Parts: sequence; C-alpha cells; structure tokens
Amino acid sequence: MYDLTGKVALVTGAGGESGLGRAIACRLASEGADVAVTDLNNNNSDSWPGLPAVVDEIESMGRGALGLTGDIADSAQVEKLVAATLDRFGKIDILVNNAGAPAGADRVPVVELDEAVFDQVMQVNVKGTFLMCRAVARHMQERGEGGNIVNMSSLSGRRGKKSYAVYCASKFAIIGFTQSLACELGEHGIRVNAICPALIDNERVYGMASSLRPENVSIEEFHDVIVNHVSQSNPLGRLGTPQDVADIAAWLVSDQAKYITAQAINVTGGDEFK
Repeated sequence: MYDLTGKVALVTGAGGESGLGRAIACRLASEGADVAVTDLNNNNSDSWPGLPAVVDEIESMGRGALGLTGDIADSAQVEKLVAATLDRFGKIDILVNNAGAPAGADRVPVVELDEAVFDQVMQVNVKGTFLMCRAVARHMQERGEGGNIVNMSSLSGRRGKKSYAVYCASKFAIIGFTQSLACELGEHGIRVNAICPALIDNERVYGMASSLRPENVSIEEFHDVIVNHVSQSNPLGRLGTPQDVADIAAWLVSDQAKYITAQAINVTGGDEFK
C-alpha cells in the first residue's frame, strides 16, 4: 500500500511478543523495508524466543533483518546500534523510537514515587529518544536524502492522570521534543512525528495491573478489570491493538504523508472524548 521498497528502518523496543515494536517492524517489512530491530536484551521468555524471532519473521517476508541489543539511554551503546545498522545496510531512512520504560513501579502517587523509578522512566522514554534521534538525524543530514522519524508518545502525553505523573511527564516531553526537532530538520527533508496511543492490549497491561491492583485482587483479575473498563468506555468499544499503531506508523513514514511533520497523531478509538 505504501511501498517502502529500498528503505531501511531502525525500530527500538521490538523484542516483545505482543509489543508495538514488533508490530511496527513487521508492518514496515511488509511494505518492503529492510529492518534493524533493537531491545535492551533479547526479551525472550519460556513461551517467546524474543528478538531473534522478530528477525526470523522479517526475513520470512524476504526482507533483510538485523537484531541488536543495547541500552538506548546510554550514548555509547546508541552509537554502536546505529553504526551496526549502517554497517549492515549502509543507510537509515526511518527511525521509530518505540522503546519505553517498563510499566508498573511508576504507576503510583507522586508522594510514593521512588526517585530511582522517576529517573528510569525519564532516562528511557526521554533521554533514550533524544540519543537515538540525535545519532540518526546526524546520519540523515550528512547523507542528504531526507528521512523519517517517529517517536512514541501517548494519550497520557496530552493529559495528566492520577498515579501516572512521571509517565505523563515523559510523554508530554516527547511531543515537545518532536515538534522542536521537526522544525530543525525540515530544511533537510526529514520529517518528525509522534504517535499517541491510548491503552494497547498487550503485556504492559499486566505491569499496570500489578502496580494498581487493590489488596486481595490478583494481577489477572485486575487486568480484566482494566480491559473491561476501558473497552466499555471507549467509543469504539475496545482497546487498541499493536496493529492499529503499526498501520499509522507505516503511513507516517510513507510518501502518502509527505506533507505531515511536527504532528502528534492520536490512535485512541476516541478515548479522549469519553
């Protein structure tokens, strides 16, 4: 539909089985892009092989793939991730900053928020996005053929929410950073946009349930409470899916959106109007 043949994408936070990164990476590959996928580690479990499985999935589509592990909040490791991608593919046309701090310990009132947890969220969500954008934008500028950057914000980057203070702060920051970077890079033909999903039906919901559940309520039970509440109050009657977000990412980096930059696109099912 969008024909990304010949393009090279770098997608962070892509090792999870039901995560946005995997969905986005595979969606871009289905449009013809070769894709480097990164995560903090292989993100494997007893039931999911992790990052190598995402690489296999992309290669099964006939596209080139590269799996890399590294900490996006560490500038030296970011440089290595970008250099390894360039060594393999020779260029980067698309950057999707999807990696995020784990949900759970940060979902508490401010008076109960641990300083180390605050730092972790800001390091991964904000500093990590900055470091990846800086490294890849330098390459895109030097190459002189434009490019696309997509940063992952959230509906929580548009409105504050009880027990979400540091997460909201980090996602508000992403929108401001995206707008500023878009203004700086536009003259180089590089577009920069953000995506703002509402709650997505994936493993992160369990982290939220673990932190927010009342006493004597199991994680599984409170997970179902969250899903049912959001589904019933959402105008479209369901949570978002990773594919919903991946479809918007593919559009944003395509020529179909060639006059779109500095935007924060809601993918919420109308949740903000409930």
